[in-house]
Amino acid sequence: MNIQSLLEHHGIIRNPFAEEDAQTDQVFKEHCIANAYHPVWDKVYGDPQEPSTAIVFGPKGSGKTAMRLQIRRHLQKFNQEHPAERVYTIAYDDFNPFLDHFSERLSRRTNRKPERVLKEWKLWDHMDSILCLGVTKLVDQILKADHVEDGIDRQALSKLDRTASRDLLLLAACYDQSSDGSFVDRWNDLRRHLGYNNVVAKISCWFACVWSVIVACGFVYLMFTSSGGGDAAAAEGGEVVATKTVWDYLWLAPLLMLIGSAPYLLRLLKTWWAAFRIRRHMRVGKREIGTTRKLLHWIPTKELASQPLPRYDRTDDRYELLNKFQSVIDRLGYSGMIVLMDRVDEPHMTGGKTELMRLFVWPLLDNKLLKHPGIGFKLMLPQDLHRDMERESRDFHERARLDKQNVIPSFQWTGESLYDLARARMMACAAPGQSPEPKDLFADLDYARIISAFNSLRVPRHLFRFLYRVLVDHCNRYTDSNPEYKIRSETFETVLAVYSREVDSNTL
Repeated sequence: MNIQSLLEHHGIIRNPFAEEDAQTDQVFKEHCIANAYHPVWDKVYGDPQEPSTAIVFGPKGSGKTAMRLQIRRHLQKFNQEHPAERVYTIAYDDFNPFLDHFSERLSRRTNRKPERVLKEWKLWDHMDSILCLGVTKLVDQILKADHVEDGIDRQALSKLDRTASRDLLLLAACYDQSSDGSFVDRWNDLRRHLGYNNVVAKISCWFACVWSVIVACGFVYLMFTSSGGGDAAAAEGGEVVATKTVWDYLWLAPLLMLIGSAPYLLRLLKTWWAAFRIRRHMRVGKREIGTTRKLLHWIPTKELASQPLPRYDRTDDRYELLNKFQSVIDRLGYSGMIVLMDRVDEPHMTGGKTELMRLFVWPLLDNKLLKHPGIGFKLMLPQDLHRDMERESRDFHERARLDKQNVIPSFQWTGESLYDLARARMMACAAPGQSPEPKDLFADLDYARIISAFNSLRVPRHLFRFLYRVLVDHCNRYTDSNPEYKIRSETFETVLAVYSREVDSNTL
């Protein structure tokens, strides 16, 4: 018997339980994302006008990724409805590029084992990663305003004064991670879009070039106009006296050029040293010393002086840079920022191991950052980390101050909430005018037993896998010529018992 025939008999035109991952689940993205919520939704989502932090601990398959996608979709809707109070969203869920760059910067002895690498991961590395994502996205919004979602047009850019433009260019020089073409060309395109004129920064270079040409031309002129081309001798009082020529002073030419070029060379050395330290201490991004030096060199000295740059192993500069980034996006119409963190068990360096995930996540749990004004963090973390968190020291809890965060210690589902979720998916896949429910699929199974069985499954992923297996097992028992459109309780109980044993033995 065909599954589609069974579903069509109940008014369902597509299988609502075929997908398990929210990332690729079209039923969820097209329908359920707007009307199927976990009971703790309001606490996690909060108020976009006042971004707040929420930390969700849940087992695999509990719907953490689905909630992250829901938050993102609702923030997009909020931005459309409130163009003057938009929220800037950063998706912090792909950690492999940052961890790879970080590992490359460490010594060979250190980066051989993941635990050694992750022990070196600090809070400022998280902050650098978040700034990389935020700055790259903002530069794309400016340069590709007509081709990306929520592009920033010329009228919005006019709100940035020279100081804000300088700050954005500095942030781009340090954190822009785009691989679209030459990085220098991209930075110069951004400078032109911002209308940032850096002629003053080129004066020392132009002066050095003009001065060198003048010195060279002067010596060439003297060589051609001097009388005699070599050593000359004159008799004076019976003695031979050597007369010096311009050739004897030719060694002065490089010295004079060096003196005239000293301001330029000194600035060159300072920007090279700054670029060197940025590459050394900003460990999560791809940066070349020569490229970074070139960009820093074209910002006037007075405007570059005393500016914070990620050139130390500390958070102070990162907080200043974060404040600058917030100031820039505020002028562009964003009143707040939300960072969505998810999938910490997927990077190859953590491998889903609790001890490795703990080394990666724990530095981020810092109250100063989580409660930073204007920023809300939505952290979707594995359930295993909550058990480890409860065993942490007093110093850890004083630094994290989890009592001030919206912590969801167990992202679980009841049997009733899972039933509502299954019903919502069936309604999303139903034919027009149809209202199917999970209980309609079964012949001799009462509602209380269905709720009890769903409660034992605990998370949506197990629910979807179980119901899909039930449908397959039932259809395998009948033929198209002799179909049966109601699933018997024996089939339900048999599949449930087998699936529960597999879950308990961790074979799924």
